[in-house]
Amino acid sequence: MILVERSAHVAAPVEVVWDVVQRAEQLPAWLAGVRAAEVLSGEGFGRRQLVQAGRGAAHEAEVIAYQEPTLIGWRERAKGAGARAEARTEIYVQLTEDDEAGGTVVRLIVVRWPAGPVKAALLRLGLRRVGADLEDSLARLTDLAAVG
Repeated sequence: MILVERSAHVAAPVEVVWDVVQRAEQLPAWLAGVRAAEVLSGEGFGRRQLVQAGRGAAHEAEVIAYQEPTLIGWRERAKGAGARAEARTEIYVQLTEDDEAGGTVVRLIVVRWPAGPVKAALLRLGLRRVGADLEDSLARLTDLAAVG
């Protein structure tokens, strides 16, 4: 298992940030590496969605954590030829009201279970990039939430 997390302060109320992060169609606007996303079925916990990565890979995702308005998390599994069932990624967005500074503290967490030791070694080499992508995502989310 490989875990990467980043946090940032967003100058918007929890409800405004929640409105952005819980909508699948908003993922490309703020989550780095996502080109398109659509809901396949359901809503809230158990919702299924299709996420298109910037590199063209498609991932079917299921919402596995949902506590309105503070937590959403989903598990992605690669689809298509060569996809390995044991390789998966979980992404969590945790929101906490910031009483001192006002606004919201947003915590992004990515947990990856690579398909084997070679993939694990490659993922570890790319940890800086994953961290940079999370920081970019937080900056984009901050801009979106500020717009309202």
